[in-house]
Amino acid sequence: MTQPSGLLESLKRLTGTLLAIAQTRLALLSNELEEERLRIRQMFFFGSIALFFFAMFIMLLTVFVVVLFWDSYRLLVLGGMATVFFIAGLLALIALRRAARERTRLFSFSIAELSDDIDRLTPRS
Repeated sequence: MTQPSGLLESLKRLTGTLLAIAQTRLALLSNELEEERLRIRQMFFFGSIALFFFAMFIMLLTVFVVVLFWDSYRLLVLGGMATVFFIAGLLALIALRRAARERTRLFSFSIAELSDDIDRLTPRS
């Protein structure tokens, strides 16, 4: 038997190389997706804990201030504290909306690697 022709062998190697590149890029894409999922889960966990403790702090601070001014200005203090909390809530809502509009470049490494692959595989004239 003779060895396969040079063109057929080159096509097989090119196909193998392209499949290896595709497999590597898919693995990179999968890793990026998993990292993003873990990052979001961790942010949600720590955000929930922080929110709970800040809520407890605000509640206890409010009770402390109201009890401190109980005899003279209790209604004024309650109104003032409610106004401060309302303004803080509005500012947090504005910050949340701003953060929701800003999107991260998910799969940025995979896109960059695919762009490099295209540049390398495109024939230059």
